[in-house]
Parts: sequence; C-alpha cells; structure tokens
Amino acid sequence: MNKTKLLRRVSELGFAMHEVRLFLDTHPDDPDAQQMFDKYKKKYDAVKAEYEKQFGPLTLNGYNSDEWLKDPWPWENH
Repeated sequence: MNKTKLLRRVSELGFAMHEVRLFLDTHPDDPDAQQMFDKYKKKYDAVKAEYEKQFGPLTLNGYNSDEWLKDPWPWENH
C-alpha cells in the first residue's frame, strides 16, 4: 500500500475509534461497543505500525527524530 493510502487508513481507523469511544463514554457497559472499539484499535495499531515501518513515525511518542522535516510541507505540494 502506498503512503497516501496507508495514511488515509490510519486516519479512518482513528476516526472510527474516536466515535466508538465517545459512545462508550455514555454507554460504558455495552459489550458490543467495547468489542468494536477493541477491533478498531487492533487494526489501527497494525496499520500505524506498517506506516511507521515504511515512512517513519506519525507522532513523537518515544521518537526523537527530525526526519519529518525532510518531507514537503502541505503548501509546498503543487
């Protein structure tokens, strides 16, 4: 999978996790929602790890690198 598709997938799964987490805030005892959150979290972690393996870290979380500075900034893409 290319960089754009992987990043889009990370974003989609992150959004899905966030939405289910909001539901769980008001329905903490819903086992189906918790199972859905766990499923999305597992997929998110796998896709994020694949992205970071190929293209570098998405967040600082333990990394001390400035590799991201080498990528073009959004306004530099023409």
